[in-house]
Amino acid sequence: MSEAQEFNYIGQRSIRPDGFDKVTGRAAYGADLTLPGMIWGKTLRSPHAHAKILSIDTSKAEAHPDVMSVATFKDFVTLQSESVAGTEGAAAVLDVARNCLADDKVLYHGHAIAAIAARTERAAKDALALIHVEYEVLPSVMDVEDAMKEGSPVLHDDMFTVGYDDKPSKASNIATRTEMKMGDVDAGFAEADVIVEREFRTPTAHQGYIEPHACTVTYDENGQSMVWCCTQGHFDVRTLT
Repeated sequence: MSEAQEFNYIGQRSIRPDGFDKVTGRAAYGADLTLPGMIWGKTLRSPHAHAKILSIDTSKAEAHPDVMSVATFKDFVTLQSESVAGTEGAAAVLDVARNCLADDKVLYHGHAIAAIAARTERAAKDALALIHVEYEVLPSVMDVEDAMKEGSPVLHDDMFTVGYDDKPSKASNIATRTEMKMGDVDAGFAEADVIVEREFRTPTAHQGYIEPHACTVTYDENGQSMVWCCTQGHFDVRTLT
């Protein structure tokens, strides 16, 4: 039997090169960056999990002396389902468009409704309170199984379950139906001495980062941009911007 080897890194407590700066507060994040003449942005978000947007009045916010612009979904190019149907990444494109700013319906608590651009952070915060949104609150579900039940409130009116031979006639909260088969299941059950059936549930997992959500952008006269943001998907950010 060979003798145990001594390793420099495997099995050792390695020192994190970024650890000291983070625990001492020296680390610089996207929210810590301030540029000359910077414009501040804030987002108004929905207090409801599911609701129709009947109207958005941004006139008072636009009249604020330090507000430079107010944006809602109507300021974006209209993107219809038919325009990207069958194209690569069609679902992703629609999801991104819907998630930037809500159109006629909010899809979750915290869904972005409007965006403010102002000369100061304080002015941007104050202007959010000046936007009036009229909602028609719709039934919502907070459980996956309830969302899949017949008659459950449907979130996306244009989402039909994929995986059936014929396209379903009604929209559904179920995006895809998938079956995986291997061998003769019935014969296997008949020959088995013991059959164990279980239902497994796993909790939602999310990174425990200490960095607040922020994005700072600068651009030059040639249209080149530099982005400091909170993400681990740098290439996705580059593609979307």
